[in-house]
Amino acid sequence: MMFAVQFVLALCYANLGEWLMHKFILHGLGKRRNSFWAYHWHGHHATCAEHAMYDPGYAKIRLNAWNAQTKELAVLAGIASLHAPLLAIWPGFPCGLYFSLLVYYTRHRKAHLDPAWGRRHLSWHYDHHTLNKPGNWCVTWPGCDYLFGTRLSAQKPNDADRI
Repeated sequence: MMFAVQFVLALCYANLGEWLMHKFILHGLGKRRNSFWAYHWHGHHATCAEHAMYDPGYAKIRLNAWNAQTKELAVLAGIASLHAPLLAIWPGFPCGLYFSLLVYYTRHRKAHLDPAWGRRHLSWHYDHHTLNKPGNWCVTWPGCDYLFGTRLSAQKPNDADRI
């Protein structure tokens, strides 16, 4: 299969993975205080609620600390590692996935360091943190939120939902 087709399939796969992981693992298991995934709900979300979407933990990543940001990086590294064997047989797919992971992390981090930027460029993720309703599980782009009917908007339609 062509590299470009594999790459595009990986982008779709990554968006679905983002949706599933955010909804069922980070918010499902993450609400349990004794869960490894609690860093998301009890750390990241609590901090963003306190600071109007801003998460100061992203300002300086300390790899010698075990906090919400380093756990997020560890999970992303784990996802990348799990898909590395595909490089030998289907190289476009892991390359597309790695690209997606990089875009996810850089956009997610920027949205929480500059909430005004996040509101303009990731309005679905901004709404996820500010609406206090379950939904808007995608971060990078809201494809699966639209597909599964979980895109909730606090703004006028066609105003901030543009990608």
